[in-house]
Amino acid sequence: MTSDNDRRRGLLARLRGRPVARSRGRRRLGAAVRLAAALMLAGGAYTVFAPGVQAQDNPPLSAAANEGKALFDVSCVTCHGRNAQGVEGRGPSLIGVGSASVEFQVSSGRMPMARQEAQAMRKPPHFTDEQVRQLGQYIQELGGGPQVPQGDLREGANLSTGGELFRINCSQCHAFGAGGGALSSGKYAPSLKPASDRQIYAAMLSGPQNMPVFGDNQISPQEKADIIAYIQQTLKHDQDQGGFNLGRYGPSTEGLAIFLVGIVALVFASLWIAGKS
Repeated sequence: MTSDNDRRRGLLARLRGRPVARSRGRRRLGAAVRLAAALMLAGGAYTVFAPGVQAQDNPPLSAAANEGKALFDVSCVTCHGRNAQGVEGRGPSLIGVGSASVEFQVSSGRMPMARQEAQAMRKPPHFTDEQVRQLGQYIQELGGGPQVPQGDLREGANLSTGGELFRINCSQCHAFGAGGGALSSGKYAPSLKPASDRQIYAAMLSGPQNMPVFGDNQISPQEKADIIAYIQQTLKHDQDQGGFNLGRYGPSTEGLAIFLVGIVALVFASLWIAGKS
């Protein structure tokens, strides 16, 4: 009798558990269907919007940049490669250098280089100002980077501050009179006499050759204007009150000249005294 009751209770328990198991299975099946639908919806949305995202990552070039690309493909691609990514052993990548670097190198005739040297020399420019702007715009839109601002680069400049900044940051290489000087491994700091306002500003932003980069965090735009004004208005037009300037290379050449003149004077003086005695 007891076993019959136990069997009935077990049967009832199983019958009661079936709806629970079925409801759990239905919930799991419904969750799986909803997940699949969500994945399909996300995939469809990506398929629809992915071309637009890709188009935004590669925006079309402006008219000036297209002109610059045509010039680049003719005159620069051999060394800097297609899409300006550089060619090993010939030329570096230009991605990220910005239009400032292009403006300095191309407007000063340093690029294109005639041959591989320790340092690119200043030459008559190969391109017009408009073509330089177009090349710079192409490199700017290709990879971004620093740009020389438009307008008067000396506006509100302070010559006294510019002179102090020049002596602290520039005179070690370019000399106190901006005449330039020798560096190691056949390189040199060029004279600043032929440099324009934009070339000086671009050089500070891009750091060509051995020159360090002076970004806006190191030297602010206003301080750059002070330095440019000091170079252009003082060093280029300063009169040498003492006479011959000895190249304006600073105290080294002056000390050497004084030493040589003094030694020669002492030798002649000794000979004269010896002759008289």
